[in-house]
This record gives sequence, structure tokens and C-alpha cells, in this order.
Amino acid sequence: MTKTMTCSQLGGPCDLQHHGATADDVINAQDRHIKEAVAAGDSAHEQARKDMKWRWIHPKKAMGWYNDTKQAFADLPED
Repeated sequence: MTKTMTCSQLGGPCDLQHHGATADDVINAQDRHIKEAVAAGDSAHEQARKDMKWRWIHPKKAMGWYNDTKQAFADLPED
């Protein structure tokens, strides 16, 4: 069982699809995608990278985003 979320559904600027069996799978794929995009010079992903860093620095405050993302993932149909 897998589900799909796009970069934009996770707060990023593009429609790249991330597939996973859990919300954490797609969140981790998004984190890798954003890091790689910024490292490659993609300025469109810079704000998403800053937001991602903020979540790691302030995990208690970021729980709202995390819980919302988990719920959005749960509400998706299976692929």
C-alpha cells in the first residue's frame, strides 16, 4: 500500500511526486528532494528549505505542520 503526495502538498514549490507507505516516508522524501534541489542551485526551493530547517530547530512548534501532514496523508486514497 502506497500513497502519493507532491512537493507542493508538503509546502514546496513544485509538483514532484513522493510515494510512500507512511506519512514519514513522504516527509523524508520531501526533505531529501528539497536539500538536493537547493544544493543544485534551485532558488525556487530555498524558502521550503528554510521552512524545513525551522521545523528541525523548533520541533515542538512544528508539530502542527507534522500532524496536519500526517492527517492529509491518511485522507489520501491508496495508489
